[in-house]
Amino acid sequence: MKKAKMSVAAKKEERWAWLFVAPTMLGLIILNFYPIVSTIYQSFCKTGDFGKGNIFIGLKNYQAVLVDPEVWQSFWNTIKYAIIEVPFGIAIALVLAVLLNKKMIGRSLYRTIFFVPMVCAPAAVAMVWRWMYNTQFGLLNNVFHTKIAWISDPKIAWISVGVIGVWSIIGYNMVLFIGGLQDIPGDFYEAARIDGASELRQFWSITIPLLSPTTFFIVQTRIIGALTVFDLMFMVMDKTNVALKNVQSAVYLFYQYAFTNGNKGYGATIVVVLLIFIMILTFILQRVEKKWVYHN
Repeated sequence: MKKAKMSVAAKKEERWAWLFVAPTMLGLIILNFYPIVSTIYQSFCKTGDFGKGNIFIGLKNYQAVLVDPEVWQSFWNTIKYAIIEVPFGIAIALVLAVLLNKKMIGRSLYRTIFFVPMVCAPAAVAMVWRWMYNTQFGLLNNVFHTKIAWISDPKIAWISVGVIGVWSIIGYNMVLFIGGLQDIPGDFYEAARIDGASELRQFWSITIPLLSPTTFFIVQTRIIGALTVFDLMFMVMDKTNVALKNVQSAVYLFYQYAFTNGNKGYGATIVVVLLIFIMILTFILQRVEKKWVYHN
C-alpha cells in the first residue's frame, strides 16, 4: 500500500513540529544520553597519568569494585538512608495530605509552609540542620539538655542525615498525594458515610486503594531518589568527619573517586553498578505494581 503524499501545509506543520521538539531532543542527547554512554565507556578504562586520556583495562575496575569493602559499605549506607527517607517521608506526607485536603482555615498557608523545604537551596538546608545538630551550641542539645554528637557519632549519624532527607521531601510527596486525593470521586465517601463507615474505615477502604497509583509512583521515584542521594550528604558531612564512612552514599563515593582522587574510571564503575542495581529494583517494582496497585 502506497503512502499518501503529504500536502504542503502538512509538510510545513511537520517541520515546525520538529523545530519545537529539537531543543528537547538535543538536551536529552547532550545532557543525558551522551553522559550515560561516556560513563559506561569510562568504567572499562583507567585514567591516564595526570588525568589525561583513558587506558582501556576491560573488567578490572568491576573486579576491584566488587571486592572493595568501602564500596559495599557505601551501598549499605545508601540503603539505610533509603529505609529511613522513603517510608517515613511517604507516611507523614500522606497524613498531612489527608488533613490538608479538607476544608479548613489557612489551608493554603499550611500547604505552602510544608512545601517550603522542597524549594530551599541544599546549602541553606545543610547550614540550618548543621547548626541544629551542633554538639555544643545546637538547638536540639539545648532543648533536650544533652550533648549528643548527632552527625559525628558513627552509630547515629546516618539516622540524623535520614531525618533531614525526610524533612526535605515531605512537601513534595504531600503535593502529589493531594493531587491524587482530589481525583478520588466524592461519591465513594458519601456512600460510605451513609453506610455508617467511620473516617478511619473510609481511609483504609477507600483512600488507600484508590490512592495506590499515586502511592506507587511516589514510592518508585523516591527509592530512586534516595539511592542516588548526594547533595545532602556532601553539604552536611565534612571530609574530616569521623562518621563519614558510615554515612557516605554510593554517589558520594563516586564523586570522591572521580573528582577528588582523579580516578574517573573507578568512579564510573561504582555508578554503573548502582545503575544496574536500580534497574533491577525498578523491574521488580514494575512487576509488583500489577498485583498491588488498584486502577479504578
